[in-house]
Amino acid sequence: MSAPLLVIAAGGTGGHMFPAQALAEAMLAQGWRVKLTTDARGARYTGGFPHSVEIEQLSSATFARGGIAGKLTAPFKLAGGVLSAMMKFRRDRPSVVVGFGGYPSFPAIAAASLMKLPRMIHEQNGVLGRVNQVFANRVDIVACGTWPTALPAGVDGSFTGNPVRRAILERQGAPYIPPGDYPMSLVVIGGSQGARILAEVVPRAVALLPEPTKANIRVAQQARDEDADQATRIYAEAGIDAEVAPFFHDVPNRFSEAQLVIARSGASTVADLSIIGRPSILVPLAAAIRDEQTANARGLVEAGAAIMMPESTFTPQALAEQIMLILQQERGSVQMANAALSVGKPDATEALVALTHQLNEKNRT
Repeated sequence: MSAPLLVIAAGGTGGHMFPAQALAEAMLAQGWRVKLTTDARGARYTGGFPHSVEIEQLSSATFARGGIAGKLTAPFKLAGGVLSAMMKFRRDRPSVVVGFGGYPSFPAIAAASLMKLPRMIHEQNGVLGRVNQVFANRVDIVACGTWPTALPAGVDGSFTGNPVRRAILERQGAPYIPPGDYPMSLVVIGGSQGARILAEVVPRAVALLPEPTKANIRVAQQARDEDADQATRIYAEAGIDAEVAPFFHDVPNRFSEAQLVIARSGASTVADLSIIGRPSILVPLAAAIRDEQTANARGLVEAGAAIMMPESTFTPQALAEQIMLILQQERGSVQMANAALSVGKPDATEALVALTHQLNEKNRT
């Protein structure tokens, strides 16, 4: 008897691919066969998957890009991908199909729905993406990485959390050193779409802090190349010890050493903060069509672990006030760190594994 087959369908961003990779690794360890279906764009982001995961490309398309011609041809490309997926599934029938969002996940989940295969979707954000919204009423389980997640009427979600990197799990609940009259670390992380406002506002806000606080602040700020020179200059003129770079490879270590994190509220960042347990000031990306980053931040904010600042109120003076509010309150900052831990889901991968087994058992009975 051959091992059961899990088909994972995911799009071409880290937000979709990382939880997909985590589930793939876990199911392989339990003796399952695993295939990943994506499109040509998504295939470029599969380097982290184990070599034993078979990568299958299916035709896909989005209605959001490509102009009029792209919108006209998108339905035909999607239909072709669905038919191709159904043919593949008939040759090698999956025990379970799990989609992680993005248009490249559409063909496999649509095929699984048409063939009535056991199927599940995982939504990383607090608002369903377009593809997951289409299938929320057509799958057996909707797993939610952020809680609460806005779901269609009549759809119940299962809160699994978002799987995080092993390096984050290794720092789960790392002891928090509260702010005081000694060197303090401020970490600033912005996503690829929205680091500019952080690069413009945060250095100016830190420069406004009282001199004794500035003397103790050590800043590590992620900024795009075109924004880094200005941010570096502002820090230098204010006499602030700052490291500005387009990317940090050791974010888990920097988070664990931080007294405060200022960041966008992408799903993975929110998950990382809740596993390590750090106070944060979150600035949702205003350009997000579904305002999912506001929804992502809500759990930490309501728990008392984070302060949310919309871009409309994100000024140097306002941010400086919020930074001091946290750094001047030792007990309050410790409470924020503990509150972040209270909403963390370090067992997110295990929860997805359990739901996958549940679907397989249901299929066999």
